Amino acid sequence: MKKFKFQLETLLRVTRRKKDDAERDFAAAARKVEEAREGLNTLMEEMQKGQRDYDALAQEGVRVTVGRLMAFNSFFAWKREQIEMQQRILLQMKAEKQKKLQALMEVMSYLKSIEQLKERRWQEYQAEALQEEQKMLDEIGLQLTMRHKRREVEAK
Repeated sequence: MKKFKFQLETLLRVTRRKKDDAERDFAAAARKVEEAREGLNTLMEEMQKGQRDYDALAQEGVRVTVGRLMAFNSFFAWKREQIEMQQRILLQMKAEKQKKLQALMEVMSYLKSIEQLKERRWQEYQAEALQEEQKMLDEIGLQLTMRHKRREVEAK
């Protein structure tokens, strides 16, 4: 019997490569989400530090000048703007990560169906090989029986 050959082996290899690529893309998107989250946390900490500095200055009882008050005000406005921008970036990165996850799941589903098809074809091949082997054994057994009967007839 011929050696087992899966007709869609090339498609299977290509799909496995696509799965690997999709896994790498998803991992990269997940890293970008974490980087964006860390960036947002850093900005929030900077904002809190500025708030603490302002509160400490106010509690010292030192007279706050208009210039210093405007500096704090512009700092807080700038930080709020940075935080809002970083939040938008984080949302974009999360959406991108979700797209990559969806693509990965689709490729994995497709790959699974091809692998299941290969397994079914392998099972069919094994059943066919077993049938062929059984047929050969039956044929050999029949030939041996015929020879044995022929010898018995000739011996009489």
